[in-house]
Parts: sequence; C-alpha cells; structure tokens
Amino acid sequence: MNYAVIGTGYWGSNHARVGAELLDEGAIDSLVFCDADEDRVSEVASQYDVEYVTESAELVSGDIDAATIATPSPTHRDIAVPLLEAGVDLLVEKPLALDSEDAWEIVETAKAHDRVLAVGHIFRHHPALSNLKSRIDRGELGDIKYLHTNRYSFRAPRRTAGTLYSLAVHDIDISNYLLESTPDRMYCQLDSNLREEIDETATVVLEYDGATAVLNESWQVPVFGKRRDLTVVGSERAAYVDYLEDNVVEIYDSKVIEDEGSLTARENGRQVYEVENREPLRAEVVDFLDAVNERSAPRAPGNVGAATVELLQQAIIADETNQVVSIDPTDLGYSWSR
Repeated sequence: MNYAVIGTGYWGSNHARVGAELLDEGAIDSLVFCDADEDRVSEVASQYDVEYVTESAELVSGDIDAATIATPSPTHRDIAVPLLEAGVDLLVEKPLALDSEDAWEIVETAKAHDRVLAVGHIFRHHPALSNLKSRIDRGELGDIKYLHTNRYSFRAPRRTAGTLYSLAVHDIDISNYLLESTPDRMYCQLDSNLREEIDETATVVLEYDGATAVLNESWQVPVFGKRRDLTVVGSERAAYVDYLEDNVVEIYDSKVIEDEGSLTARENGRQVYEVENREPLRAEVVDFLDAVNERSAPRAPGNVGAATVELLQQAIIADETNQVVSIDPTDLGYSWSR
C-alpha cells in the first residue's frame, strides 16, 4: 500500500510519525508527506527519510492508495473530494468539515467511488473508553441515565475554531458512541469574550431517549491544570474515565434501592481496572488501514463524521436562539439501526 500524510503541522506531525513507524514495520509499502509549507514538510520528511510534495494535486495524479488528511478543517473538502474521485481511500481528521454541506459532499463522493472514508474521532480508539463501551454493551452499568464530561485547560483561544468544534466535537461523538443513539434535543451556550466569534467556553446538553449528557468545554479554567474526564451513571453502577490515563477504568458499585417504600443509597465500593494500553492515534490509523485492506467499514466511518458536523451546527442554532433545539434523526443522515 502506498500511503500519504497530508498536513505536517502540530497534529499532522503525529500522523507522520505513525506513518513512518508503520513503514519501518512493513505495514505499508511507501510513504510520502504533503504540506503547502515547504520548510516544514521538508524538515519532517528529512527526519523520517521519506519523500514530500507541496501540493495535494500531485498525489491525485500519483499512485497513492490511501491517505490521511490532517490539514486545517476549512481545507478538508477541497483536498478530500479530488482524492476520493481519483480512487484514494481517506482518513480525514475531525471535524470532517466546518459545515454539513461540505461534510456530506465528502461522504457522498466516497460512496460514489466506492472508497473507504474514516474520520479522526480518536476517542473511539481510547483504550479505557473502549473497555467502558464493552461494559455498557454487556449491561454491567444497567440502563445509562447520565453522562458528564469535562475538558478544561487554560490557554489563549485559537484563531480558527473555538471549543465547540475543537473540543465538544469529541464529546458529542463519544456520547453517541456509548449510547448507540443520537440526541432528540440539544441546548448550547457559547461564550466568546476574548476573540470575536471564537468561543472559549462551550456548555452543551444532549437529551437522548432515557439519558442526558452534559458537556463542559473551556480554555479559560486555570483551576485544574489540564482536565479531561468522563462520568457515566447507570441504573446499576457508575463509571469514571480520566482520559489522561489511557488504560484505567473506575467502576462504582453504587445505586439507589427501594426498601419497604423507602429509598436508600447503597455504596459497595470502587473497583479500578487497568486495561491493555495502546496509543489511540496509532490504533486509529491501523483500524483505517485494516478497513482499506479488507474493504470494510472503519470504527468511525464518514457518515458518523458528517452527522457530528450536523449536530455542531444545531448547537450553534441553540446558542444563537437561546432555545432548546429538537433534532430529527433523519436530518442527520445517520442512525445506529443502519
């Protein structure tokens, strides 16, 4: 397989490293990097002793079989569509696009040309979260009632995208992934005090059938250092995952029971489980390459990415109208029953 990494900036350089590792291991046959910034791409290519180009059009006319697009989100559509039309399978970093029209065009182009399209929803490959998903699917937590997530840090807001598209995009997908559903209603509050139209804090509430997810995202909280965690409360047990600990899942054997007409909180302690560790990014790329080789669906296929973009747009509407927005699953173009 001839493989390309397009975009060698902050996150793209990590894709470049993983690609070089897979090349050394013989998992791919050749590797090329692409970036419009020749100084940057030449430096990264020199580090791993691979070739580079500065225009993605050079890859369209080449012999590339599969590629990762890790360029800024506004460029995804213009890079992805010609490559898909040329027969290249793609892993596109999240968000798939900044608006649903572009996102669905990428999805439909992949479908029309029978190409594998994966989206970089990396937390679907997080070891602890994958283990928690298995426990939920087995019914260990009972019926899921409540999810609560925090992503806090203290930093200057980005110039190109706020916390909704940079952080909440992860947690919206995680909620859908764990619940195997999409929300019926959504509320969102965005705060933009430092850069015009760039939200530095986002609060999102997703209402599912029988469950609620509350997502807190901010670059303006200096209290905790870097904090990224998830709590899931079920009718039988609760779970906690600190995303900064890749392989640890905490299970709380706690529930409220009814005894002779009275409600009693029962707490039977906590169990801490360590699961097999793996790098989520490498797992994501390997999953994509396996899907390419097997002509199968990746763990985060294109329609998942496009549906998440639809939900991000609905969140903006909820914020602008200061209203709870009702969501028709058919408008998302994706359902778990498919």
